[in-house]
Amino acid sequence: MELTLLGTGAPTGLPRPDCPCAACAAALGPDARAATALLLDGALLLDLTPGAAFAAARAGRSLTGVRQVLLSHPHNGPAVEVPAGLPQPGRVPDGRELTLLTGHRVRAVALDAPGTGYAVTGPEGQRLLYLPPGGAPAGLAESAEAYDMVLADVVGRPDALAKLRAVGAIGPTTDVLAVHLDHDVPPGPELRRRLAAAGARAVPDGVTLAVGAYEDVPDVPRRTLVLGGARSGKSVEAERRLEAFPDVLYVATGGSRNGDTEWSSRVAAHRERRPGSWQTVETCDLVPLLLEEGPPLLVDCLSLWLTDAMDSVGAWDDAVWAERGEKALRERVRELTEAMRVTRRTVVAVSNEVGSGIVPSTASGRRYRDELGRLNAGFAAECEHVLLVVAGQAVVLRG
Repeated sequence: MELTLLGTGAPTGLPRPDCPCAACAAALGPDARAATALLLDGALLLDLTPGAAFAAARAGRSLTGVRQVLLSHPHNGPAVEVPAGLPQPGRVPDGRELTLLTGHRVRAVALDAPGTGYAVTGPEGQRLLYLPPGGAPAGLAESAEAYDMVLADVVGRPDALAKLRAVGAIGPTTDVLAVHLDHDVPPGPELRRRLAAAGARAVPDGVTLAVGAYEDVPDVPRRTLVLGGARSGKSVEAERRLEAFPDVLYVATGGSRNGDTEWSSRVAAHRERRPGSWQTVETCDLVPLLLEEGPPLLVDCLSLWLTDAMDSVGAWDDAVWAERGEKALRERVRELTEAMRVTRRTVVAVSNEVGSGIVPSTASGRRYRDELGRLNAGFAAECEHVLLVVAGQAVVLRG
């Protein structure tokens, strides 16, 4: 089954008309995208968009052989003119299947938002799933067969990928393509970095792909450390990296701090951001979690883990620190980094980057700063991917 992407952008395209934002200003050349529309084997057109015939011609294709035009989502604005010779666009009711004379079978997939997803099986058995903007499947059956290709709103609805992965509809060799791309993420390297973290990729408009042909699926880093200062956006970045995966275990190392209303507000804000399918555990006992098999871990954060570890070894007392505290803390850090080295789980950990500002005025403050710097360095050494978040922008240090 051959797929030509006539467009890969949001319904209004990218750049958006008359939008002065930085992302739209940078959406030039191959990063400029028309509204998403797919042409399958020259016979099936999914979503009719303005200029579809010209887009097909630029891609070296023709719409003269199209036998069916299906719409996946409500189209705002003036009605799109149907080019001469094309059948009138329609939609397949949820759960119903349409069989074309060309041998393609199209099943409508129910969504949790307005619109219809389409699961297409080609004449030779290749399977493709196309989801509209802002949509995720609803009511998926367990143990679904993996699709060869999935095209979805990866940036807007990463949880759609999590749902598909949870039931096996996305497997290790599924080619996940991001479509309906808008100005939410700057085009170019930043978009590619975010998509790769979700195991997805983007291609320019006009590209033709063979569904079922092996593609180099982005390698999702198994161990990632996200560093940053206060309110830098490091936790948001860490959470974003796992939004497309199911059953994430969020490990909160800060505790509840009874009576501290400001801390409670911070915790509540974090919980509001997390997908509903994630579970949360409050603990600083990280080593057993790293050594166990299980779903991805998000540890937030190592700096609070270190505070707890230093409390437990009496690190704030100079005499205790000199006698046995320093040695005990080194052992705790060694156990943690060794567990990170051998873990088989996907792990994203957050930590504060310190030492670039004012030197703490107390010995205990300087001790904490120094030990956190050592912990971050040791932990980063065991990670395939290390990021530094500054003003909400992630700078790749490794990976």
